[in-house]
Amino acid sequence: MRTKPEPPARTFRDGRANLNDVDVEGLRNSPIGRLEPISGTDPRTGDDWRYWAYVPKPLPSSPDLLPATHQIATAAAMQLARLDQAMTQLPRPELLVRPILRREAVATSALEGTYATFDEVLEAEFLAENQQSQEQREVINYIRATELALERSEKYPICRTLLGPVQKEIVRNTPDDSGEAGDLRQHQVAIGPKNRPISEARLVPSPPGPILVDGFSDWEKWVNDNTLPLSPVIKIAMGHYQFETLHPYNNGNGRLGRLIMVLQLIADNIMTKPVLNLARWLEERKDDYIAGLLKVSHTGDFNPWVSFISEGVKIQAENGVKTINDLLALKSSYSARLREAGARGAAMEVADILIGFPIIDVSTAAKLIDRPFETANQAISKLVTLGVLREITGRRTHRLFLCADVLRIANGAAH
Repeated sequence: MRTKPEPPARTFRDGRANLNDVDVEGLRNSPIGRLEPISGTDPRTGDDWRYWAYVPKPLPSSPDLLPATHQIATAAAMQLARLDQAMTQLPRPELLVRPILRREAVATSALEGTYATFDEVLEAEFLAENQQSQEQREVINYIRATELALERSEKYPICRTLLGPVQKEIVRNTPDDSGEAGDLRQHQVAIGPKNRPISEARLVPSPPGPILVDGFSDWEKWVNDNTLPLSPVIKIAMGHYQFETLHPYNNGNGRLGRLIMVLQLIADNIMTKPVLNLARWLEERKDDYIAGLLKVSHTGDFNPWVSFISEGVKIQAENGVKTINDLLALKSSYSARLREAGARGAAMEVADILIGFPIIDVSTAAKLIDRPFETANQAISKLVTLGVLREITGRRTHRLFLCADVLRIANGAAH
C-alpha cells in the first residue's frame, strides 16, 4: 500500500515550529478521524502550500457515553418538553416565537463576529434593506433563513435539498455571498483567524470533492436515522460536532449548524416551534464552545461535549419557560391597566400582540388586529398615554413605538 506523502515542516522567521504542530500531532492520533494531505496556492501571496485536512469518521450509532452523560441529556430533553408544553398552550404561540427567534438571530450572529443589538434588529425590520446596516442585514438574513428552513422542513428531511437554499439566504448580499452559495463548497477552507496562512488555522476541514460529499452524505443519514438509541439532545450535540467539523459550505456553517440543532429537535417531535435560545448561552461561553468542538476531534470522547450542550439546552429551556411566564404575566397586567382606564376594543387588542412585537408601527398593528389604520392609530395613542408604549423615532410619519417592558423580558440574559 502506498503511504501518503508527509507535508514538509514549516519554520517561522523567529525559529518557532509551525504554530499548529501540537494540534496536527493530536489530530494525527485522533480515534475518530484521519488527516488528509492537501495543497494549494495562497491567492494573496501566490505562495504554494502543503498541509493537512482533518476528515472525521462517520458518527457512531452507539457512542460510548457515561451514565452521567445520558442523565443530563435526559434531563435536558425533559425540560425541553416543558418548554414546548408551555408554548403550545398559548392561544397564539407564533407571537412568542417572533421575539425568541430574533434574540436567537442576534446571538448566533454574534458568535460569528456580526454584532447588532436586539432592539436595533427589531427596528431595522421596518426599514428598507438599503437603509439597514450590514450587521442588521446579516442578522435579518438569519431570521429569514430560519423561516425558510421551517417551511422547507415540512417537505424535506434534514438534507442538502433543505439546507442549500437556507445557507444561501444566510449569506445573501453579504461579503460571504459567492457563486458557491447554496452548494457544498468547491474550495478548501480553514477555521481560524481570517487572512492568515492555513498553517495558523484552528482546524482545516475535509477537502472539497468526494471526501466531503461522502462525509456529508454519512452525516445526513445519521441525523435522519430514527432508529438510533439516543436521546434527541445527544443527537443534536453529536450531529452539530460532525457538521461543524465537516464545514460543508463555503460560509455560514456556524449559523446553519446551530439552526440545524433546532430543526432536529422539531423533526424528533421534541419541540413544535423554534423557541430554544441556545445560541445565547453559547455566545456567553464562546471559548468553551470552540474548544469543546476541537477537543472531540483530538480525544474521540463525546462525553464532555454532549454534557456541555445538554447543560445549555436544559438551562435555556428553563429560561424559556420563565420568559413565557413573564410575558404572559405582563400581558395580564396590561389588560388590567387598560380595564381600569376604561380602554376597550382595539387598544386591548394591540396590547395583546405586543408580546410578539416589542417594536411596532401603526400599519403592522392594524394588519394584526384586522382594523382600519385610523382605529389602530387611536389605539396606539391610548397605549402611549397609559405608558405602555412610547414613540422612538421623533418623526411625524413612519413612526415606531417601543414596548420597553416586553423588550426587557424578551432580551433577558442567559445563565
